[in-house]
Amino acid sequence: MRIAVIGAGAIGCLVAGYLKLKNEDVLLIGHPESVKAVREKGISISGVRGTVSVRIDAAERLDVDAGLVILAVKTQDIQAALKENVNGLHNAFLLTTQNGLQAEHIAAGYFDRERIFTSIVMFGATYLAPGTVVHNFEGSWIIGRLSGKPDENLLAVANTLNTIFPSVITEDIKGMKYLKVFVNANNCIPAILGVSMQEAFADPFISRAAVAVWKEGMDIVSRTGTHLEGLPDFPVLRLTRLTSLPAEEAAKIFSGIMTSLSREPLYGSILQSIRRGRPSEIDYINGAFVALAKNNNLDAPLNERLVDLVHQVEREKKFLTRGEFLSAVKGLV
Repeated sequence: MRIAVIGAGAIGCLVAGYLKLKNEDVLLIGHPESVKAVREKGISISGVRGTVSVRIDAAERLDVDAGLVILAVKTQDIQAALKENVNGLHNAFLLTTQNGLQAEHIAAGYFDRERIFTSIVMFGATYLAPGTVVHNFEGSWIIGRLSGKPDENLLAVANTLNTIFPSVITEDIKGMKYLKVFVNANNCIPAILGVSMQEAFADPFISRAAVAVWKEGMDIVSRTGTHLEGLPDFPVLRLTRLTSLPAEEAAKIFSGIMTSLSREPLYGSILQSIRRGRPSEIDYINGAFVALAKNNNLDAPLNERLVDLVHQVEREKKFLTRGEFLSAVKGLV
């Protein structure tokens, strides 16, 4: 089975490189600068599994049939990616990897819903340069489908991916995706400050703001009856316990968790997009809380403010200082 990975960012390069190391037939699809770098030097991966360089086929378009297409672009880029690579999609199964809950719905406008699988990536990577990434931490790859139960095709995909990351098949991918929104929701704060997660959350008040993001999110999902399903290594109980603690105590625990995630500086997907001069997925992460609240006549003032601040940073290309950030969220934390 030929596997095409569309998107040569952190996750795309990491997955393509590891699959190639397992002797899979892999083609990486990316922007011209990424394709040029990969063709010349291969993919360079450093981090928790050591350092490897992987020679792999790369192209700007998918012009040959693939059996599996792993979509590793940002949510806002899905439409363009599917349109540009339509020639290789006719007989493929599509696996989405995006944060939030919109990827499958967008893809369904261009792709047979029965051939769409969705996934949650629990491992972490950082993009350094075209074709060069850091594998920050290990994690599972959760796979399911929003419509219908897992079948033999999904099982075959899971078995292939299990060679590079522990694969988990679930019948409640939607509940898990809502919980994954919480996992990603605090990435916006280091992105607004322009620093690593470790640096940002070593600050007690910044960690307090992060916990406030979760508290507001929990209030929204509770009042709307939105179901959360536990993730491997991140049960719902961990979230409910932390958000029920006094703010100062919760912030101390949160800070300890986040500052020990990776030995290497960890930069979330939002900051990585900003540094590359590209729009982030903020509207599909913290924006998911905002949308859920508005659809149910509720408010999400802190998450709405954070969405606005990320867009401000994207627009003005200037990160906020600690003081500016604290002033911007004053009264909401």
